[in-house]
Amino acid sequence: MSAEPVRPPRVVACPSCGAPVAYSPASPWRPFCSERCRRLDLGAWASEAYRIPLREADSGEPGDSGAPDPGEPGK
Repeated sequence: MSAEPVRPPRVVACPSCGAPVAYSPASPWRPFCSERCRRLDLGAWASEAYRIPLREADSGEPGDSGAPDPGEPGK
C-alpha cells in the first residue's frame, strides 16, 4: 500500500488586495490573506457595494418584462 504524494498547497490571490495566499487549512482566513481583508470584503457585501448592473432596457420593476399581463384587461 503506497501513500499518496503530498501536493503543495494551491496559491491564490487575495480577493481584496491581490496578495498571494496558500489555500490550505493552515491559512485561517482563506481565500483572504488576513482578517483585515476578510472584514473589508464582508463590509463591502453588507453595504451592497457588490452589485450586478442593470441593463438599460430594465425598468427596475421585478417581473416587468414590458409584455402585457394577461390578467389585466386593456393593458
